[in-house]
Order: sequence, then structure tokens, then C-alpha cells
Amino acid sequence: MDINHNMFWKATSIFLFFSLLTLSCSSPLKEKIYVKDSHSNSKPWEVDIEHISLNLTVDFDKKIITGKATLFINNKKGVDRLYLDAWGLKIDRITLGKAQSPTTFVIGKFVKLHGSPLVVDITAQTKTVNIYYSTSPDAEGLDWVTPEQTAGGVYPFLYTQSQAIQARTWIPLQDTPGVRFSYDATIKVPSEFLAIMSAGNPTEKNAEGIYHFEMPQKIPSYLMALGVGDLEFRSLGPRTGVYAEPSLIDKAEYEFADTEAMMTTAEKLYGPYLWDRYDLLVLPSSFPWGGMENPRLTFVYPLVLVGDRSLVSLVAHELAHSWSGNLVTNANWDDVWLNEGFTTYLTGRIMEEVYGESYENMLKVNGEINLREEIDRMGPDSSDTRLKLNMEGRNPNDAFSTIPYQKGRFFLMTVEKTVGRERWDTFLHDYFQEHAFGSMTTEGFLQYMNDNLLMGNKELGEKIQIENWVYGKGLPSNFPELHSEEFDIVDDIINNWVKGSPASEISTEGWTTHHWIYFLKQLPVKISKERLNALNTSLKLNDINNPIVLRNWLSLAMENLYEPAYGTVEKFLIEIGNRSSVRQIYRAMAKTPEGLEMARRIYKNARPRYHYMTTTAIDAILGWEEM
Repeated sequence: MDINHNMFWKATSIFLFFSLLTLSCSSPLKEKIYVKDSHSNSKPWEVDIEHISLNLTVDFDKKIITGKATLFINNKKGVDRLYLDAWGLKIDRITLGKAQSPTTFVIGKFVKLHGSPLVVDITAQTKTVNIYYSTSPDAEGLDWVTPEQTAGGVYPFLYTQSQAIQARTWIPLQDTPGVRFSYDATIKVPSEFLAIMSAGNPTEKNAEGIYHFEMPQKIPSYLMALGVGDLEFRSLGPRTGVYAEPSLIDKAEYEFADTEAMMTTAEKLYGPYLWDRYDLLVLPSSFPWGGMENPRLTFVYPLVLVGDRSLVSLVAHELAHSWSGNLVTNANWDDVWLNEGFTTYLTGRIMEEVYGESYENMLKVNGEINLREEIDRMGPDSSDTRLKLNMEGRNPNDAFSTIPYQKGRFFLMTVEKTVGRERWDTFLHDYFQEHAFGSMTTEGFLQYMNDNLLMGNKELGEKIQIENWVYGKGLPSNFPELHSEEFDIVDDIINNWVKGSPASEISTEGWTTHHWIYFLKQLPVKISKERLNALNTSLKLNDINNPIVLRNWLSLAMENLYEPAYGTVEKFLIEIGNRSSVRQIYRAMAKTPEGLEMARRIYKNARPRYHYMTTTAIDAILGWEEM
């Protein structure tokens, strides 16, 4: 174990500082204290943004957004310069105040992974800054989806992906999770489209194609979101609904029917939902993530529409972000586990309440499998297996590995087991309510936990092994023991098959997606082509309609260069843009010269259809930049 930090309960001077860090947006008497974000050019400790007003036009022909962003600022230090983040933006002019007084500005040197500083000359009295600008056609935060890539095949589609630092590619702002602001927007789109945002939303199109939005709750920049497409809305409950293309809306309404029940369950555990509504938007297949937790409007990948609601843990995860992440946000991307580890833990609690402990046990076991696979891939001595990361000089999107999600979840499970669920739930409820609409660091959370849960009990902290979990590499010795009775049945099937029983005797009746994932991941890595043929024939693996199950079969097939799956592999990689799905298969292909050659051939055709976050990952796997 490599420890670079003092034991958290000894660092009193640091914790006194960070105890002031996280502040509620509803407490104006408290001073906001900011930490330096190595991925931002902004200086919010001098001037911070309190509100943004957008007036933008979406141009599908030119693939740009043009208009004005008015920033309402608080010049706390009376400085004469405002430092913003920008990336590829064309700034036409900048004015100050309602009088629109012209001012000067400088776009600084472009730095990879940071973009450019936009430095605006202001005065000590400046309250508003008006920036007239347009985006670049290749802005990384905007995905202009062709009609051929949509479910309907007729109209194009636009969606944003601002996390982690791509908001600066479509809005000039302080692009750091430590700064929160409210916003309003007027968005003009062609009349055949509906525009929706991470704000209060319309539910039907209007003839003018002009839509107005209000977001009174303060959010960090990475949660700025816009979707524009041929969309319909369906209500799922008093506070929940779903948007999707017309050809998908019935499936989406069925798949997400339990969303309102999930919200009610989460509120009972962790306090009131403070974002008014919770709606979902089903995106085209180029969307790189499974979901994105934009407040009021979660973005979801169409892979989850499998027809049996077996992937709705994704919805529970994005909903849980309404507390961990959206309500209490990591102060910078070194602390991303505070968003994702907490949310993965909360997801499990929601799933357990709604679907039962047996169901949640399957999710835990599969989560452990994924975590151990990731650690094996990185190496147990990799500093990236820590919860507290050091992302300076690196792409913050690289922080989103399995580690912060699953290691974070199992750390919090360990705390719960040590102190007891009832006490732990009370602590979490108070934590979210006390720090609502604020930012948090790892050190700040550990201090809060020490003060309000452990009560300074050093022995209890050592029993949890807090230092090992948070700052140590690999997994601590007190990793929880997990078991799923549902998977015992699958283990018996696998053991019998390994010993020679025919594939025709395998019964998958009643299996969920999670049974299938476990089955395919627990099979031997190397299997003869004859036995793969028997599995494929009996279980019709090449014909599986569930993409999450299919990707696990195809990665196994490519590990063994199983030729009958080659056509399915190519079709999958061309049609699916989900980052984790295609990355899993490309990694398997890249292990052999034959597989790598095939992967590069397919990728040449598939790459233009992928989001840049996906291409960045696959470029590295295939050595694409070297070609």
C-alpha cells in the first residue's frame, strides 16, 4: 500500500478549511470557498457566475449554435478581469451591463485538455457580461447526429455532453464543478423539432420553434444540457416522464414505468427530491454513456430498452445522482468517487427497496466482477485504483473508470456494515440536506464523517480501513463478502458444462440480463471452437437482441477468434456507439494480430459514427493515432 496522506483524523488544519467548503445555495450569509481546479482557467475566488441567460439559435445545416450568453457575476474582489473557459468558440463581441458598453477581451493560448482562457476586461461595478458568439462545427460538447443514425431515420438530432469539461465548447463560462449557477434560456430550432434542457421543459412542439427555459436551482457547468430532435413526451407519474423519438416512445414508456416508485423510495431514504421534476430523454445510439444525470432531464442510451425492465438500474443510478452529484457535487475531478461511488451505492439501496434484496445481490456480484477485472487490467499497483485521484495534466474523462463507481460503492457498504444501516442512513440523509447545492472534496467528506458518524472514534475508523479504501491502491483486506443465490444456479450450470455436459441441457428460462452477464463472464476465457459452436447453436448467442448481453458474448467470441460471430461483431460495432460496450469488444479483438487487424478495418468505418469520447478511448486501444 502506498499512502501519500496523513490519517484523516490528524489533519485538523486541512479539515477546518474544507469544512467551510460545502455550502447550501439557500444560505446567502455563508461565504463560498473555492478550490483550484487544474482543468479550469477560471478564478471563481475573484469573480464567480451566479446566473446565465442564454439566447441561442440551433443551425443543423452549419452544425453550429449562435447567439448570446449573458453572465450575471459577483465581483467579490473588485478585480478588472474575468477569467472564463472557452474551447473553439468564435467570439464576435463582448459588452458590459444593460447599456451594452463595449469591452475588450483576449482569447489565450490553446492548451490541450483545457481549451483557452477567455479573459474579459470588467470593472469593479460590473454585474453582467454579454458574450456574442458561435460554436465550432466540431465542438466536442455537441453531437450532430445524422438522420440515418436516429431511430426514425428522417430528421437529424442534436444533444450535448458537457461532462467533464465540454460545456466550454458550447458556452463561455467557468467550467468547473466547484461553481454553481442558475440559468434561463431561449432556444430557437426548426419548427419540426422539440428542444428540451436540464430545466423546466415543454411537452410538445410549437409552430415557431422557439422554446423558453428556467432553471432556478443552481447547477455546475457539466450539468448544462440541451437536446433537439423529433420528440414525443409520455407521462410516467405526477413528477416523472420520458421523451423519445416517436418510434421508441411506447417502448420507453413501458421500460421506465417504475421511475416514480424509484423516486418515492429514494426520498424516503435520503430526503426530498429538490429538482421539481425527473424526466428522461432517450438519445440516439451514438451517445457514449449509459446515462447522464442532467437535472430534471436524464439522458439515457437506447440500449436499455430491452423489453423486460432488467436494465432499469441505470435509471435508478441517474436518479440517485439527484442527491449525490447534482445536489452535493465533487469539487473537482480528483474527487469523482464522491459523485459516482455514492451514486452506485444509492442505486443499490433503491433497487433493493423496489425489486428486493435478491435482485440487488446480483448487481453487487456483477459489480465486484467488473471491479476486479478493471484492477487486473490497470495493475493492482496503479495509482488509478485509488478512490482519491490525481488528474492534473490528464483528461478528466479518464477518471470515469469502474474504480470510483464500484470501489466507492463497496467502501460505503463497508461503512454501513460497520456502523449499522439505521445510523448510516441517518448520517447520509443529514449529509445531503446539510450540504445541498454545494461542493465537496474527499477530505471534506472524511472530516464530516469523522465529526458526525465516527465521532472521533479512531478505532472505528481503523476497523473500516478508511485510509486503505480511499488512498490505498487495489482492494483492502476487509472487502465485503458477496453472495447471490440466483447465481448459485448459474454456477451449477457452468460447472456441469465445463465437466462435459452438452450445451443443449443449459436452461436459461427466467434469466434476467444479470444472469446472462454473470454466465458469460464466468465461462472459461479460452474455449474450443467446437464448444463455442455448441453454445452458439443451443443458446442462439449471435441472435441475442439485448445489446448488453450481446457485447459480453461477442467479447468472449473475439477472445477465441470465433469466426461465426465475426459478422455480428461488425454489425454491432457499426451500429452501437456506447463507449463501454464497444471498448469491451475492441479490447478483446486487440489481443491478437488477427483480431487487431479486423478491429482496425471495422473501426475505420465505424469511427465517424462515434462520439468523440468513444473515439478517444478506442484510438488508444487500437493505436489509431499511429496509423
